[in-house]
Order: sequence, then C-alpha cells, then structure tokens
Amino acid sequence: MSRRARRNHTPAFKAKVALAAVKGDRTVAQLAEQFDVHPNQITAWKASWRVALPEFLDLAALRRPRLRSM
Repeated sequence: MSRRARRNHTPAFKAKVALAAVKGDRTVAQLAEQFDVHPNQITAWKASWRVALPEFLDLAALRRPRLRSM
C-alpha cells in the first residue's frame, strides 16, 4: 500500500476552509469530506483564524483614513 505524498496547502485554501467552518452551515466532518482534509486540521485552521482575525481588523482600521468632525 502506497502512502499519499504530504500536501502543502496554500494560505488561501486554509482561509477558505476556516471561513466555511466558522460559518457553521456544515459540520466539520462534512467539510473534511468536501475539502479532502482531516477534521482536526480544520479545527486547527479555524482556531488560528479566530486568533488572527482581530489583529487583521485592527491593522485595517489603522490604515483607513479618518474623517475629522468639525
């Protein structure tokens, strides 16, 4: 029996899977089957997405020009 070669997933793919998991429309098992990854991997990507998102939003807010009130 031959083993499958180790796969490297792109950050875009990881974000896509994590976003689908956060939406909650489907179970992790269903997503794992759809995207052909292990359920534990989806859970890990979802957790890292939840940690990184607030930091990303803070940076986006800092880059946005603010309107001055008069």
